[in-house]
Amino acid sequence: MDELAIHYTCKHCEADMGSLSQTVETSHLGIDTLDQSHREEVLTYDDNGDIHVRAICEHCHEALTRNPALYELDSFIQ
Repeated sequence: MDELAIHYTCKHCEADMGSLSQTVETSHLGIDTLDQSHREEVLTYDDNGDIHVRAICEHCHEALTRNPALYELDSFIQ
C-alpha cells in the first residue's frame, strides 16, 4: 500500500506549512471532528489520495488577531 501524505497550506497567503507522510489516524488530526460543510471548505484530495488542508499560518493568524475585521474577508492578502 502506498503511503499517502497530508499537506498543510495557509488559506490566506498560500504559504506551505508542512506535510505529514507517515500513516496517521484522522482522529489524531481532528479531521473527524469537522462537520461536512467545514470539511468541504478546508480539505481537498488528490487523485492519489493525498489530503490538502487549508489552515491559517502563524503570520496570518497574528494579522487576524491584530485586525479582527479581516475575518469578514475570504482572503485579505492580495
